[in-house]
Amino acid sequence: MLRDPSTKYRPFPTIDLPDRRWPSNVITRAPRWLSTDLRDGNQALIDPMDAEKKTRFFDLLVKTGLKEIEVGFPSAGATEFDFISGLVKTGRIPDDVFVQVLTQSRRDLIETTFASLDGAKQGIVHLYNAVSPAWRKIVFGMTRDEVKRIAVEGAKVLRDEAAKRPDTDWHFEYSPETFSTAELDFSVEVCAAVMDVLRPTVDRPIIFNLPATVECATPNVYADQIEWFGRNIPNRDCVVISLHTHNDRGTGVAAAELGLMAGADRVEGCLLGNGERTGNCDLVTVALNMYTQGVSPNLDLSDIDAIVKTVDYCTNIPVHPRTPYAGDLVFTAFSGSHQDAIKKGFAAQAARNDALWEVPYLPI
Repeated sequence: MLRDPSTKYRPFPTIDLPDRRWPSNVITRAPRWLSTDLRDGNQALIDPMDAEKKTRFFDLLVKTGLKEIEVGFPSAGATEFDFISGLVKTGRIPDDVFVQVLTQSRRDLIETTFASLDGAKQGIVHLYNAVSPAWRKIVFGMTRDEVKRIAVEGAKVLRDEAAKRPDTDWHFEYSPETFSTAELDFSVEVCAAVMDVLRPTVDRPIIFNLPATVECATPNVYADQIEWFGRNIPNRDCVVISLHTHNDRGTGVAAAELGLMAGADRVEGCLLGNGERTGNCDLVTVALNMYTQGVSPNLDLSDIDAIVKTVDYCTNIPVHPRTPYAGDLVFTAFSGSHQDAIKKGFAAQAARNDALWEVPYLPI
């Protein structure tokens, strides 16, 4: 390691938001949830799921109560396309569940993406392109205007492809990918340009996913970014702000929670945090954190052992025994003093006249 890392790395800049409101806010209701287990979680696997495993995982997500599920990247290949179109053709998608499909902002890929949901009752098409300086300069060699043009042209194709299929209830999501390392004013500029094409309304809002594609700073900075965006995006009442945090710094859950405090409406992630690099936001942890505060997450996590077993089987990634809530040992104490406190807590709980939970060492 370098003796002076400042010769190679520089701190991420803070956000100029002196009147920030999110630190005083409290999470009082569940957000909209989106599972990305079958897309972001799947593409992160050494051995991606086959159709049998994806079907089993999809059924688990539905049973858990997820109403929005990103089922894949249909233009990535025949396996993805066939699985997604198969869900539609076999009638496996419940009437109250929206499946979501992801596409880069390219006409041929968008057209394939829509084709994968031919005949669906409803669906969300998720369009993205990277907007931050490093990607503009290093990956694409493009100016701001050129990058914005990619988003606008993609939005036009979304609009036109949806118009060709009026029997499906289409909804749209746009991601300024690499939002967490992009200039806030440019992210707003690009999203506003996409809105100008898709014309969302209060009754049919657009979803703007503001991803921490790479977790670049402490989660309070991400919360500032979310609050700033919410204040400055036009027609905020026509927008659903969605969070997609990664865990590069180990604070993906905290960033999602602070992002909700900062005004976001929706959380994207995987049931137990699987995802690229160090993982996505762990939906089970965020949901049960709410539950311990007396807020219903509107998800059924009562059979956590069955969830762990299915995720383990489908991903071939064992759940660590110290994983919050879901690990085999998180409610097990080996210290005698801990065991004594828990035993006394259970005894006191049994003698109480109310149902409020108060057991040492056990938050739930």
